[in-house]
Amino acid sequence: MKKIMIIAGEASGDLHGASLIENMKAIEPELKFFGIGGDNMINAGMNADYHIKDMAFLGFYEVVKHIPFIKKVQKQLLNKINDEKIERVVLIDYPGFNLNFAKKLHKLKKEIYYYISPQLWAWGRGRIKKIKKMITKMIVVFPFEKEFYKNEGIDVEYVGHPLVERMKNYHFMKREKLIDKFELDPEKEILLLMPGSRKQEIKSHFLPMIKAAEKIASDFKMQIVVLIPPFMDVKLFNDLDFTVSYKIINENNYDLIRQAKFGIIKSGTSTIEAGILGLPMIVVYSTGRITYSIGKALITVNNIAMINIIAGKEIVPELIQNDLNVTNIYEKSKEILADNQKLNTIKSELAIAAKKLGDTGASKRAAELILKSA
Repeated sequence: MKKIMIIAGEASGDLHGASLIENMKAIEPELKFFGIGGDNMINAGMNADYHIKDMAFLGFYEVVKHIPFIKKVQKQLLNKINDEKIERVVLIDYPGFNLNFAKKLHKLKKEIYYYISPQLWAWGRGRIKKIKKMITKMIVVFPFEKEFYKNEGIDVEYVGHPLVERMKNYHFMKREKLIDKFELDPEKEILLLMPGSRKQEIKSHFLPMIKAAEKIASDFKMQIVVLIPPFMDVKLFNDLDFTVSYKIINENNYDLIRQAKFGIIKSGTSTIEAGILGLPMIVVYSTGRITYSIGKALITVNNIAMINIIAGKEIVPELIQNDLNVTNIYEKSKEILADNQKLNTIKSELAIAAKKLGDTGASKRAAELILKSA
């Protein structure tokens, strides 16, 4: 019986990993899966050694603090590979952990497939030569990535973005039903906040987001909904000191994004989801000073929001690090919400950017590539 290890360390990777598992099992039903994943991957059939909630640390300081734990996880995963005689490993995004783990896998002469590429095109070419030696095949989801890796002599295939098929196949809930389910106000538009999936992200992003959202909601007669991953502990928000009225929801992500009028969203996969669904937004991001200083020195692209990078220009405003504050979030949001023409222009440009993500079938194509030489 064939066995595959898959490593995904974030909520977005869990979704992509689940689709990948489902498509691989459709080709070869007897496959067994091990590694790191979330509820979606577990429900799809993975025997998870660790849950993604165990891996939710971010930034230079947090990673350094968790080095003993990271080493323990990697050692246990390597033991599992040896015990189960696993020859093939799929790494999904999560470069801080996965690129380091790939070195150890390479020494064991394992086949390594990287799905959802680390953003080396943004961070420079310093690691390219090492990756070229380690990775069996790079499976990318953005069209410009194929040319980048091909020019570096890396075996690469472009499959399109899995979110496209996920959105197309999703059965959206009608607004009335959504309003009833979560006891929202039918008379008010939704102001959607997506502060991130890690504890550190909530600490960095949520306070300025929610305080600005209070003013925006008051000015434009909106209601605030905070969208979080299912595994996130709601108590984290209860510990924060403010009295703004809002509702926390940890399900029906796509329904809420589709029905919202405006979003304040942490940079990441969520900006692609919101972009595909045409939600005008402000993109925010903040991290530790050391991590930011290192990143700023290395980064080679003008934008941080993936939907802007895909578009090749800034469609939606970005507020990064020191620019992320209550005043800036409020003023940028107000500028868009007060101008219907600007709001509609953003929607039109998001639709154009979304088309660049390719057609449906990305997960199936990725599954076929991974199993092709099995």
